Amino acid sequence: MYPNAPYIKRQGEVDAWDNTDFQAAVNATGKKQVVLAGIVTEVCTAFLALSLRQAGYEVWANTEASGTLTPALAADANRRMENAGVHLMGMFGIAMDLMRDWRHTPGAVEVLPYLDQYLSAYAFVARAHAGAVNNGTLLPGETGL
Repeated sequence: MYPNAPYIKRQGEVDAWDNTDFQAAVNATGKKQVVLAGIVTEVCTAFLALSLRQAGYEVWANTEASGTLTPALAADANRRMENAGVHLMGMFGIAMDLMRDWRHTPGAVEVLPYLDQYLSAYAFVARAHAGAVNNGTLLPGETGL
């Protein structure tokens, strides 16, 4: 998605935030909201999410994009992050939260190609609904969707 994003080589830091080059790259964006995931939920994702919260960032952790050894470990890590104010959501929820309205930018034009690739079932539904709106074939009860 971001072919020009910098690659930050870490020298062994478990928490990416402990790497000054990583911190500088995040700070250089000027953004105060971060969407993240990691390989291991209770380490890679949680450590960075908690550090970012402590540094004043608003953080969304994609709960579908990292994993761990047991459901209990995932639940513990998610509870720890949530208690610190990290927003826990899946990919679709994060995408829709960022988009907010199909009519705006980013909106349908920008988001549908992403959904085509990563959540095709919903892309089909969204395109079918848009088609029904455009050609006037909405069923009773669908006008509020």
